[in-house]
Amino acid sequence: MTNSEIARQRLFNQNIASQSFKKPAEIVRHMGAVQAQDYAGAKWAVGMRLQKSKDAAIDKALANGSIIRTHVLRPTWHFVTPADARWMIELTAPRINILAAGRHRQLKLDSKTLKLSNDILAGALDGKKQLTRLELQDALHKAGINTDEQRFVHILMQAELDKVICSGGRQGKQFTYALFDKRVPKGNDFTHDEAVAELVKRYFISRGPATLQDFTWWSGLSVADAKNGLEASKGELDGIEINGLTYWMAKNQSPINSKAPLAHLLPAYDEFAVAYSDRTAIINPKYVTQAKYVIFAPSIVANNQVVGTWKRTIKKNEVEVVLEPFGKFNKAQTTAVEAAVKRYQRFVIG
Repeated sequence: MTNSEIARQRLFNQNIASQSFKKPAEIVRHMGAVQAQDYAGAKWAVGMRLQKSKDAAIDKALANGSIIRTHVLRPTWHFVTPADARWMIELTAPRINILAAGRHRQLKLDSKTLKLSNDILAGALDGKKQLTRLELQDALHKAGINTDEQRFVHILMQAELDKVICSGGRQGKQFTYALFDKRVPKGNDFTHDEAVAELVKRYFISRGPATLQDFTWWSGLSVADAKNGLEASKGELDGIEINGLTYWMAKNQSPINSKAPLAHLLPAYDEFAVAYSDRTAIINPKYVTQAKYVIFAPSIVANNQVVGTWKRTIKKNEVEVVLEPFGKFNKAQTTAVEAAVKRYQRFVIG
């Protein structure tokens, strides 16, 4: 497989080039987790992978709890389903806690303070309440907990990792939190090894072809865990050798031969870029320098690879999209990009 063919297969497996699902929870479960720290962009990351989805549908899914936004994996915010949130956090939280320990010491957030903070947050949310960040911060202040110098951010993240809180719906433009146990059912009591194997399977089926190194970057798990999970999942995966590396994807998957010059507008932090430690395959070789920030910039994809960036401005009843191509588009690419722009505009405003 060439780099372009690898990228094409990923576009289809990630449901960007062809959409198999209708509901936000369906695609999030397929992907395992979808990076979501840029909420507006993350809504499009979910929406563009669905059939005829609208921006408001993602808000609704967050509000009704069919998807959860919480810290997991490396960590950063991700969308996950309630059925996956518990076991996925239990799997990845121990390594995240190790990474966070140094910063916690700097902020003087010892285990006693974090336990007390958890109790205060749980008490404030007792019942069926959903509270904004400011309301939770006020509860901590009243109990004498200092939230300055990023302490509040780390207190909230730790409460998420300890399965005390998770996302609620939004109040206007404000995010809220809810009690984890109110939104996330008990169940899926995987052993550690079973959880690793499940995450490995989800990753390579939804993002293949990809390497073991890609998976360890995305998941934050150790190489040893990744190898064990891959070994346990080989019955559902196929490995192919490309340039001396083994790439894995769903078993018996037929190569995608379509050569249509389709184009896509990807948000910043999209899984098409962020899910891989090596992003060579997704960048047109002519534009390696221009695309060095491919994770952080909303990207234009044409003929399977990143060929530019884009920006949006939302006005009353319209969305203006400004394209910044790295080079000149041919006629077919121009038509495809224009169609991608219209699709995004329909998603936002209908």
